[in-house]
Amino acid sequence: MISVPATSLIIATYNWAEALHCCLLSVARQKILPTEVIIADDGSDVRTQVVISKAQENFPVPIIHVWHEDQGFRKTMILNKAIARSSGDYLIQIDGDVLLHPSFIKDHLAAAEAGTFVRGSRARLTASQTATMLKNRRTAVGFYSTGVYNRLNAVRLPVLRSLGQRKEMASRNVRGSNLAFWKEDFLRVNGYNNALCGWGHEDEELAARFINNNIIKKIVKLSAVQFHFHHQDLSRSNEGYHSQIIQNTLATKAKICLNGYENLY
Repeated sequence: MISVPATSLIIATYNWAEALHCCLLSVARQKILPTEVIIADDGSDVRTQVVISKAQENFPVPIIHVWHEDQGFRKTMILNKAIARSSGDYLIQIDGDVLLHPSFIKDHLAAAEAGTFVRGSRARLTASQTATMLKNRRTAVGFYSTGVYNRLNAVRLPVLRSLGQRKEMASRNVRGSNLAFWKEDFLRVNGYNNALCGWGHEDEELAARFINNNIIKKIVKLSAVQFHFHHQDLSRSNEGYHSQIIQNTLATKAKICLNGYENLY
């Protein structure tokens, strides 16, 4: 394990205050806490602000709320803005609709390695289990819990951690809900591509540019466990356009994007 002096947990959210509340409860019970929590808020209403303000009162580490006006799905832009506010050398990124295993941050720090970015996975919760947990503000869930599917992703076996890790130079199956990278690597590729507005492939496109800079994808299983709340699928109307952008990134071996982190202001 590489010593990480400062770690920022980046949480992307949009108008699901109940889920964010439970997510933050699971962050607060981490065995190793991040240095700070940065909430990347893509234009949520006042309900989310209330949850964050209440959490800030007694949270064990600082919570920084980064918000911009709701002008449609602009996740790439708000992530760039949130990361601009971060102080960590190492960034762990999740979505605000997940619950973290108590060793989630600990496992990510154990997997941190120079010249790599880390792609984790997630178990999923059924609609009924999601409704129950949100209603009761519960965060305790595990491999044996009812209402869990993709259950193998809920297995945490530290003694076999090395068997659950492999490296590849491919951007497929990268999801921002369980992702970690060095901030200097993120800046090197000019962050997220602001041209990707709407759902789809923004994390894979970032990963493609990591790989084009010889930053290796490290796949992590049997650790860094998280559970994803059930929700309806988002609109995928822009997916075709996003697919074209990622295919161009792969074909041209682009190392940076022209409209990214440095181009926000």
